[in-house]
Amino acid sequence: MLSQDNIDENTPLGATLSRGGATFKVWAPLAKAVYLNGLFGGAEFEKQTEARLLARDPFGFWTGFQAGARDGDRYRYFVIGEGSADYKRDPTARELDPTRLNAYAILRGASTYPWHDADFVTPDFSAMIVYQAHIGTFATRAEGRSSNLLEAACLAPYLARLGVNVLQPLPADRGGRGVDLFSPDFPYVASAEEVERLAPQIDAILAAKGFGPLPAGALHSAHNQLKALVDLCHIHGIAVVFDVDGNVGGLVDGADASDSLASAVRDSGVAFAAWKDQVRRFLHENARFYADEVHADGLRYDEIGILLSADRADEWVFCRDYTKRLRSRWPSFLQDPNFWTGAAFDASDGALPIVAPVTAGGEGLDVVQHDVLRSRIRDAIQAASYTGHGPLPMSGVAAALSRFGFDRPWRTVTCVENHDLAHIGRQQRIAALADSANRRSWYARSRARVAMGLLLTAPGIPQLFMGQEFLEDKQWTPEGDNLLWWEGFEGADKAMSDHWRCTADLIALRRQYEALRGDQVNAYYVNDNDRILAFHRWSKGGDIVVVVSLAEFTRYDYRLGMPSPGVWREVFNSDAYDNFPNPWVAGNGGSVSADGEGMHGMPASSMLVIPANSVLVLSQPRATPSVALGMADHK
Repeated sequence: MLSQDNIDENTPLGATLSRGGATFKVWAPLAKAVYLNGLFGGAEFEKQTEARLLARDPFGFWTGFQAGARDGDRYRYFVIGEGSADYKRDPTARELDPTRLNAYAILRGASTYPWHDADFVTPDFSAMIVYQAHIGTFATRAEGRSSNLLEAACLAPYLARLGVNVLQPLPADRGGRGVDLFSPDFPYVASAEEVERLAPQIDAILAAKGFGPLPAGALHSAHNQLKALVDLCHIHGIAVVFDVDGNVGGLVDGADASDSLASAVRDSGVAFAAWKDQVRRFLHENARFYADEVHADGLRYDEIGILLSADRADEWVFCRDYTKRLRSRWPSFLQDPNFWTGAAFDASDGALPIVAPVTAGGEGLDVVQHDVLRSRIRDAIQAASYTGHGPLPMSGVAAALSRFGFDRPWRTVTCVENHDLAHIGRQQRIAALADSANRRSWYARSRARVAMGLLLTAPGIPQLFMGQEFLEDKQWTPEGDNLLWWEGFEGADKAMSDHWRCTADLIALRRQYEALRGDQVNAYYVNDNDRILAFHRWSKGGDIVVVVSLAEFTRYDYRLGMPSPGVWREVFNSDAYDNFPNPWVAGNGGSVSADGEGMHGMPASSMLVIPANSVLVLSQPRATPSVALGMADHK
């Protein structure tokens, strides 16, 4: 039997380098025998002898210590089950052999990457602006070729210029295709030739931040490439929230996992057997791997509905324990379930128990996906595309700005596009929705600016989908059939570069004004016939009024209630970004004076010029508490 040196009850799952070798631990409760095979320290061990047999404990864990094992060694398990015997890979492997046919994993140390992110602090949840990207299609410009982790890492300066502060990659591990939850997917791993090409670019990015070059060979492992992505994001002030799958899926061909990790087949996949302590440990280990080894700032749990079946109380108990452990160890770690509020969401919906604290009987997750705002914005944009006259459902947008019973508005992640909806065969991207006949017309451009302006001034954590910032209009597939048109943004299409500037300035505005990130919102004026909406946001530092129009002509001398008298600065006007700088921009010359009598529940009013299809943002610093009327939740 293999040595049990350095093995105890706290030995982590998987292969772990330790003094003089490596420990191995795998859960295979139905196996009759598990052997460790591989190439360790230059010596090959491939025979199923007594010396290669792992020791089984009473809970179905098989363990052993391999002397002389080192970083980069290959290993696999030979599992004898009931009527079967075959090679199995380690479901907790940090890296898999890219051939995958022989079930080899690659032994990787947890501390071989030279981190540069010691000064990074995860943004407060209320300040987050999320950018969702698919690793394989985000950075490539050639059809039929996936971009890799290092190419995505090289776009960290681009994301910093845009102003987002959270990158949410779609699954970088095999979990997204139902295989493994720890190891980066093969198409996303840079080859030796690609590492040689990209390493100087990464060193240059590090140098621009005052760091020296990476040691030779630091990027050759897939494990370190994943870390490099996080590292480069962190030194640019960008958190990374990884997407993991709640579907056990293809893990069933792991180390005897079919009857071990899996519970029942449900409509959307195969659930984890969360009532088993060993399965809970597997999932806790996965979270620890991301938080400790990869320096992740949070997890988005895809297919959470599989795990939180209404008829399985033990799964809800597990979720409480899971979130409580993560919260106690990593207080700023974002836990984002793929739980949608529903288009008719109200406080009686199931989302509130999801985000309620464990101490209050909730599940302790942080946020939910808020499709109400998305649906209402898209409804208004689409309705506007049908007719240039008549009423629009602006009141629906106004209603969607509500907290819906949440204690904090950042409990909701808002979007107008995401990877599920923008997928080919589903919903159109905003530019196409705004004008299906001409995705670069003034109608498409201006309505897309309205959608972006609403997203980035509304309550919640705004989320952009890759390319949305520069008016990408093609639907998306993970196979890369419709690649992002980076060349358009870089100068081939001025509408795209103008839209990017608009997006970046809106993001900067949100980051500058506390009121746009705060808790307070009051949609105090809505006129469906005029196609006008106005809402007030405020904080101790000042007040913001956002005026939205989907009318196809400029409205002059439009009197609107204002939260307080005096001068209000026009700090943003979306009309300026059409053919930027727009020589025919309509607006208010940089400021308005709220010197009229009160109206619309406000103590003052002002005459405004409201451009066609536009978003205006007006700001006034606050010297004394607001005395505005009609704000039910104003404190």
